[in-house]
Amino acid sequence: MDELRFVDACTEEHFHAMSLIHALGWRDTYADAVPADYMAREITDERWVETFRRNYETQNGVRGLLLYRGGEPVSCLNYCKARTVNYNPGDVCKFDNAAYADWGEIASFYTHPLQRGHGYGGLLFDEACRRMKAEGFQNAFVFVLQENEGARRFYAAHGFAWDGTSADIPFPNSPPCHDLRYVKKL
Repeated sequence: MDELRFVDACTEEHFHAMSLIHALGWRDTYADAVPADYMAREITDERWVETFRRNYETQNGVRGLLLYRGGEPVSCLNYCKARTVNYNPGDVCKFDNAAYADWGEIASFYTHPLQRGHGYGGLLFDEACRRMKAEGFQNAFVFVLQENEGARRFYAAHGFAWDGTSADIPFPNSPPCHDLRYVKKL
């Protein structure tokens, strides 16, 4: 079996791998929820490279983490202190996190669609929660699309539960999607 290892995102190779996994995850997971024209126009393989590079270079508190199986990245996520400002200008996602300002946040999390079902996502997710706890966070949250039943089951299996709060994500010429906030005491 290939060795599994966690890698802190800090190189162009990491940023490109994370962006690709995010794009593949979006296309696979949100095909029925996100408008097709938005998906085709905005969700490119390179869409998040600059964001991940900027997060690393500016040390704004958002940390990229990958799980590699051998030499292949299979899952990635970004974690941080709860963002109370929008770090991705022009992005459609704007969340009111003021009441959660001292919490840890899983800002994004995707496993390569061809690598799901092997436990890789769970290992990476648990490692990010362990790191947030080690950094002093007592609680953490993650947003999950209401329609994403699989992710909601995944988060519940890892001790997270919906706290009753949500955020609408507007898309042009389409009804908004609804993100639910799942929370956990670390």
